[in-house]
Amino acid sequence: MKKVIIIGGGIIGLCTAYYLRKEGHEVIVVDKSQMNGGASYINAGYITPSHIIPLSAPGIITKGLKWMLNPSSPFYIKPRLEKDFLQWGWAFKKSATQSKVDKAIPVIKDINLMSRELYEDMKASPDFDFHYERNGLLLLCKTSKGLEEEWKVGKIAISEGLNVVRLDTSQTKKYEPDTDLDIVGSLYYDCDAHMTPSEFMSEIKRHLEENGVVFHKEEEVKDMVVSGNSISEVITTKQNIACDEVVLAAGSWSPLLVKKLGLKIPLQAGKGYCINVQQHTGIKTPAVLVEAKVAVTPMNGFTRFAGTMEIGGINHTINPVRVNAIAKAASQYYKGLEVTQVEKEDAACGLRPCTPDGLPYIGRSSKCDNLTIATGHAMMGWSLGPATGKLISEIIDGKKLSLDLTPFNPDRRF
Repeated sequence: MKKVIIIGGGIIGLCTAYYLRKEGHEVIVVDKSQMNGGASYINAGYITPSHIIPLSAPGIITKGLKWMLNPSSPFYIKPRLEKDFLQWGWAFKKSATQSKVDKAIPVIKDINLMSRELYEDMKASPDFDFHYERNGLLLLCKTSKGLEEEWKVGKIAISEGLNVVRLDTSQTKKYEPDTDLDIVGSLYYDCDAHMTPSEFMSEIKRHLEENGVVFHKEEEVKDMVVSGNSISEVITTKQNIACDEVVLAAGSWSPLLVKKLGLKIPLQAGKGYCINVQQHTGIKTPAVLVEAKVAVTPMNGFTRFAGTMEIGGINHTINPVRVNAIAKAASQYYKGLEVTQVEKEDAACGLRPCTPDGLPYIGRSSKCDNLTIATGHAMMGWSLGPATGKLISEIIDGKKLSLDLTPFNPDRRF
């Protein structure tokens, strides 16, 4: 049995704690917050084998430059004269090639499918009671151009073994009988599932505490003591904690912590927003509003609209222009649906850690013997939580890995 400190109490950190505790390890989770907010709570709740294209796709740079002039655009990069940001931006540009995307597609698909299976194992377990539905995902298109672009991706997904169907407006009605859609057509992926994030986070925290996992909330990691090539202690604002292993799952804050060890992992925070609509919407099937880049999820008791990728450093400032853009998209695709002013005022945001190539960092760094890194999942953090946690536990236990982790190597070069 090893004493493992997990830095970060979001979905990745808690799933890692779950699998490590199942293997009998002593697990301590350290988080500088109260562990009741942030990206793990405000995301769209998707489990997404359908999302096979990484953020750094060909053409995204051109779109990004165009969108920079639009304050309500779905993707925005705030230019900054900071060394880390400029290096990340250059690496992102180099990653946005078709050959690199082609290599990433099966990797992203396989880890998503693994994670979906693990979520379903948890759902079937008597240890948990949380909202989980396998209703698939609709990609709703208002324009013929948008539909054709998505169908190109859909055909790639089909070649990867996923079931994708192209639908016209009347055929889409089968999946949304109680809404009035203003679209030209859609794609339906039957491989996806969805959840209510706050429910699962509450359930897994309860389960971990009942099974001996220790939480140190509102406790910030200030430094780490290195002996030889290993971390021997984690220093927080309240104490020094001895350890055998450290897992870094601190999301967008991860690069700041590894700098203390002389390590570097290129990562930028991407802000996303969500609006919870309490009124009855009639929406039954999760959807992406393609041209607006807005995710729609019928959660337990409400409907969530989530969107935007705003790469502008670590901050939690809510931009009302972007919130209004999400609300406007809702009414443009679903006729008669109006997000109220109160619902917009209650909008929340969270920071998603983005790597230059769209693949997370999962694995050990060669520069530290007992540090395992688990971050950089961008918009797939919720989807990949269980798979990442299980893979990290396999690394620490020296077991045969469920997946080849070479594409996720934290030391990879861009």
